[in-house]
Amino acid sequence: MNTKQFSVPNISCKHCVMTIQRELGALAGVKRVEASADTKRVEVAWEDPATWEAIEALLTEINYPPAD
Repeated sequence: MNTKQFSVPNISCKHCVMTIQRELGALAGVKRVEASADTKRVEVAWEDPATWEAIEALLTEINYPPAD
């Protein structure tokens, strides 16, 4: 299983966190999504068929692009 922790500067409230968790959680292969409005950080755990590229593309599509 792969995990990645990264910053998402566009997170401003709990609604943002819920949107990220819902959208990423629906992606096949994503096992866990933890996000924080306080730290503006997200941690995602995934396995095939999900890829970091697909996760990053989805975040960008929903206007929460990762910063690092």
